[in-house]
Amino acid sequence: MSRRPGIRLRQGTRGSPTRGGGRGSARSRIEIQIHPSDIRKKVRYVFLEPRHVVTVGLAILLYLTFLGFGVFKAPEVVGSLLSQQSYQQMQGERERQGERMEALIGRLQELSTRGEDLRLQLSKVCLAYGLSTEESIGQGGFPFEPAPVPGNSIYRETIQTGTALLARLNEQDRVLAAFLDEVDQFEEAHVEQARTTPSLSPLRRETFVLTSPYGERHSPFTKQVDFHAGIDLAAPAGTAIYAPADGFVSFADRYPLRRSVAWWRYGNLIVLRHGDRFVTLYGHLDEIRVRRNQRVRQGELIGTVGNTGWSTSPHLHYEVRRKEEGEFRPVDPRIYILDHKWRDEERLLVSARSAPELRNFEPLPQLLAR
Repeated sequence: MSRRPGIRLRQGTRGSPTRGGGRGSARSRIEIQIHPSDIRKKVRYVFLEPRHVVTVGLAILLYLTFLGFGVFKAPEVVGSLLSQQSYQQMQGERERQGERMEALIGRLQELSTRGEDLRLQLSKVCLAYGLSTEESIGQGGFPFEPAPVPGNSIYRETIQTGTALLARLNEQDRVLAAFLDEVDQFEEAHVEQARTTPSLSPLRRETFVLTSPYGERHSPFTKQVDFHAGIDLAAPAGTAIYAPADGFVSFADRYPLRRSVAWWRYGNLIVLRHGDRFVTLYGHLDEIRVRRNQRVRQGELIGTVGNTGWSTSPHLHYEVRRKEEGEFRPVDPRIYILDHKWRDEERLLVSARSAPELRNFEPLPQLLAR
């Protein structure tokens, strides 16, 4: 015989046994009967006391409360997650913009350095032409102190650096414009002087090394301190030498020993006269490719590097002499070599403007200066 399966609830009471074996006061309880479909299996009984029902009810209530709170807070939580994602995206974008800003500032620094190099070059041009640079510098108000950048951004210092560089570039631009304007006006008004000012290196810049600068030094032969009236440019024998400006050849030979031991030491020597203001000298040559009274143009080949005269190795001794008070006096040739950047150009310009009057140099003989 089959039995209808299911769960039946029945509320009843259960008495507590007394000391005499009887039943004590009854307590309410809930009886749960579990009837299996197979009549051969026993009915299972589960008794729940009120405290169990309360506990289960509270658990169900808490679950429903939590579930309701979750449903209520779900939009806010999702919105918070989306805001966090947006913040991370904004943070990534800010970092990318910061990297771009750093790259731009690096480029501005390169431009500023290039502007400073151009300023030095134009200062050399002005000095070579005998122009004053003080008025040109004053026109731009250079240098410039930037105003602070307001705000508390993490890139505040970077922005301030960029602002300062932009201001500096603007000032450099005005200074360079003033220099260029002055030089252009001078060259238009003094075409011949511009063409005869020795402004280029006599050796191609990749072929030489400066081994002995202009000024006092210890002579490699006498070991005594003497005045070196030019610069020594070491280069392989046979290296081409070019005229630094237009002029004509006033001497192209070896100076006679009977006339001067000092000038005989120059070995094979070329002297170029450039207008009325400059004379350039080229000593220790191997070959002389020009003749006396020959006119030469800037960049024209005039000879080759050698090791003649008092020379310890192949090199070119190069001098520039400028006419002052009726006499051709030595000046530092590096000032007039405008197509080469020297390591200490700033110091070079300062020393050239404040150099004391020369007294211990070898005067230019009439045979060389005519």
